[in-house]
Amino acid sequence: MTPRRELYTLVGADLLSNLGTRISVVAIPWLVLETTGSPTRMGLVAAAETLPYMLSSALATPWADRFGVRRTSVAVDAASAAAMAVVALAPWLGFGTLLVLVAVAGGLRGIGDRVKHVLFKPAAERAGVPLIRLTSAYDGLARGMTLFGAVLGGLLIDWVGVTRAIWIDAATFAACALLIGVLVRPPAPAQPAPRESYLRALRGGFAYLRTDRTLLTMLIVVSASNMFANASVAVWIPLWVDRVLGDPAGFGLLLGVFSAGALLGNLLFTVAGTRLPRGSTFALGLALSGAPRLLALALSDDLVVVLVVTFVSGIAIAAVNPLLGAALYERVPESLQTRVLGISGSVAFLGLPVGALLGGWSVAVLGLTPALLVMAVACLVLTVAPLLLSRPTVERPAAKPVASTPA
Repeated sequence: MTPRRELYTLVGADLLSNLGTRISVVAIPWLVLETTGSPTRMGLVAAAETLPYMLSSALATPWADRFGVRRTSVAVDAASAAAMAVVALAPWLGFGTLLVLVAVAGGLRGIGDRVKHVLFKPAAERAGVPLIRLTSAYDGLARGMTLFGAVLGGLLIDWVGVTRAIWIDAATFAACALLIGVLVRPPAPAQPAPRESYLRALRGGFAYLRTDRTLLTMLIVVSASNMFANASVAVWIPLWVDRVLGDPAGFGLLLGVFSAGALLGNLLFTVAGTRLPRGSTFALGLALSGAPRLLALALSDDLVVVLVVTFVSGIAIAAVNPLLGAALYERVPESLQTRVLGISGSVAFLGLPVGALLGGWSVAVLGLTPALLVMAVACLVLTVAPLLLSRPTVERPAAKPVASTPA
C-alpha cells in the first residue's frame, strides 16, 4: 500500500468510528428513555460516558506509549466493539450495568481517539501531505460526520430499532480495528518513548506542556471557546429560538447553518491554510466565531441577521482546530506526542461541562439579553486577550534536536 493510501485508510477508519459514536450519542439516550422513561437517567448515562472519556484521554496515554500506539488503537477499538455490543443488551442487564458499560466505552474511546491522532503525523509525513492541510481536511470531515451520524442515528432507530442501531455502532469500531490492524503499518519511531514508571511518564507530558507557552495559551483559549459554545448550544440559542421564533425547528436551523459555515471554512482553509499567517489567523478565527454570535442573539430578533452572523462565525471557527492540531504535531517531540496530545485533549474539553452550567446560571441571574451581552464581552476577553497579551509564536518552529523526556 502506498503511503498516501495508508493515510487515507487511517483517517477513514477514524472517521468510521466517529460515525458510530455519533449514532450511539442518539441511540443510547433513546434506549434509556425507552427502557426507563427517566430524563434524569438519560443525563446520568451522558455523564457516565463523558467523564471517563476526558480522564482516559490524559491518564491512559503512558500505557499506550508502553504498549505501542498502533497496537493500543487496535485493542481499544476491538474492546469498544465488544462493550457496545453488550450495551445493546442493557435492558436485560439493568441500569447499573448500563452505566458501567457506557463508562467503560467512554474510557476506551478517549484513549482510542488520542492514539489514532498520534498516528496521523507520521502517516502524513510519509505521504508528503502538509500537516496543516491534513488537520483542516480532517476537521471538516469530522464535522460532516457529526452531522451525518446524528441524522443517521435517528433514522436507524426508526428503521431497525434502537438495539440494532447500537450494534451498528459496535460494528464500526470492529471495522476500524480491522482496517488499522491489517492495513496501517507505521515505521518504528525515530526516538521510542523511554522506559519509565507510569507516574514519571505522565509527569513528563504535563511538564512539557507547562514549558511550551504557545501550546498552553492556545489550549486555554480553545477551552474557553468551547465553554461559550456549549453554553450557547445548551441554553442561550434554545431560549432565543423559543422567545423569538417559538418553533423548535429554528434551533436545528441555526446549528445547521453554523455547521454549513464551518464546512465551507474547512474547505477554504484546506486550500489556503498553508499560505496564511498562523498567529493572526488563529486569533481572528476565535474573535469572529464566538462573541459576534452572542451579540447577534442579544441585539437582533431578525432571523436573517442571526443566520448570516452564525454562518460567518462557522467559517471563522474552521481555522481554529486545524491550527491547534498542527501546532501540537509540529512542536511536541515525537516521544511525548501520545501523552501531550492526550493531556491537551482533556484541557480543551474542560470548558464543555463548565459551559452548560454557565449558560443556565447566567440567564437565571441576569436574564437572557443581559446575559448574552455580558458573555459576549467575556468571550472576547477570554478567547482573544490572552493571545494579544502573550503573543504566542503559533508559526511552525524551526527544526531542532528532539528533546528528551522532561524529568
